[in-house]
Amino acid sequence: MTPRTERLARQLDRIEVDALLVTDETNVGYLSGFTGDSSALLVERARVTVISDGRFETQLRAECPDLAVAIRPPAEASGPFLAGIVRDRSLRRIGFEADQMSVAGFARLSKATPGIDWVETSNEVEQLRTIKDADEIATIREAVQIAERAFRSIGPRITPQTTEREIAYELEAVMRTLGADGVSFPPIVAAGPAGALPHYRPGPAPVGDAPTLLIDWGASFQGYASDLTRTLTLSPPTPRFREAYEAVLESQLAAIEAIGPGVEAKEVDGVARQILATAGLADAFKHSLGHGLGREVHESPRIAAVSEDTLRPGMVVTVEPGVYFEGAFGIRIEDDVLVTETGHEVLGRLPKGLDDGSPMG
Repeated sequence: MTPRTERLARQLDRIEVDALLVTDETNVGYLSGFTGDSSALLVERARVTVISDGRFETQLRAECPDLAVAIRPPAEASGPFLAGIVRDRSLRRIGFEADQMSVAGFARLSKATPGIDWVETSNEVEQLRTIKDADEIATIREAVQIAERAFRSIGPRITPQTTEREIAYELEAVMRTLGADGVSFPPIVAAGPAGALPHYRPGPAPVGDAPTLLIDWGASFQGYASDLTRTLTLSPPTPRFREAYEAVLESQLAAIEAIGPGVEAKEVDGVARQILATAGLADAFKHSLGHGLGREVHESPRIAAVSEDTLRPGMVVTVEPGVYFEGAFGIRIEDDVLVTETGHEVLGRLPKGLDDGSPMG
């Protein structure tokens, strides 16, 4: 057992199962420390078994020395192999990750394990993942720092001839050079009117004389993500842009200030939304305020008007209000924020005020 699998094992009585079969690769890695793929965990009350194949036998010995390992022979299919393990341990009622397993996959599993009562479960491991321990927080902090250093590094290299796609590729290359595993998601680099598309994909056109540039990017470091956004002015901002930008920044700062243990996530969303509504920008704010961050770039909790989550110490969330004006520009400002025992901590240091000087370079 590991501390994380022990926490999960304590949930088995509540969901009334003899064991839980964990098949989501992110969850397998979180619980076991295994960095490979194509493997599962069978979590019982006093034992955890990694179910894998011969490709990973050496890797599992190195990465999971405290866990039992069951290696499937090449000539045996995964379903019958799992059935044999279950039968040997007299397990009768087993939970499975219903959000992760396909209908076809479940059909194969059921056929291979006659007599087993398979119980749908949802978000059991994901709920454990919402509270980060000290090592996870340190890793996310490093992922933020790498992303920020890369962002500053590429600024002096951007010219009117630089394309959105080149900026995205350069960000990834620099983050990898600085120690990142890669990007935590494909960067969004949107010049001028393209910034009004929240999930825009960088194109081959040069930045040219676009007045604004929205960049949403993040580094993946040792399995954990960062997620940041800045909107830059490449020429003197118009009064319309300045007014909208200052409203977005005010809403972000106020929402961050509202973060703390015991606060409902929807209240934080409401703080930002009210400020933008007062500025006449309610209809331009088209998405929720933020989301949890960890092994995946989108995790629980959700910071949204419809969220039922309550913030707790150890959660890491994004705060990213944005406004979008079709054919003109978009503005989004995003930071990663740790919920602490007494309030919150912004994990990054990039400037974001229009008059703070460019955060690049």
